[in-house]
Amino acid sequence: MNDEEKKEKKRTIQQNKALHKYFELIAKALNDSGQDMRAVLKPEVEIPWSKESVKEFLWKPILKLQLGKDSTTKMTTKDIDIIFDTFNRHISKFGVYEDFPSIDNLDAIIKAYNL
Repeated sequence: MNDEEKKEKKRTIQQNKALHKYFELIAKALNDSGQDMRAVLKPEVEIPWSKESVKEFLWKPILKLQLGKDSTTKMTTKDIDIIFDTFNRHISKFGVYEDFPSIDNLDAIIKAYNL
């Protein structure tokens, strides 16, 4: 780990909660739009998305390729923004977009998903 990485703050507990809520929202949006896992990843088998599959098959590969990190626990506060931008560019090709959960949009998420 270099000096710059040591200075960067590790992701916060709130960011971690928001990240996993985001995975859940994306899974629902992909499923609702008819984009099962075969449409995005593998054409042979229909597999619905879950927050775990969004994390493992979409988010983490981007994290590894773009930042060289193999775990979301190693993400810094800045890393989430970087990966979010790349991730959104990719899933937008399938007509899917979700705001990243935040205090500012929490009410809208609760209303939209009847939480």
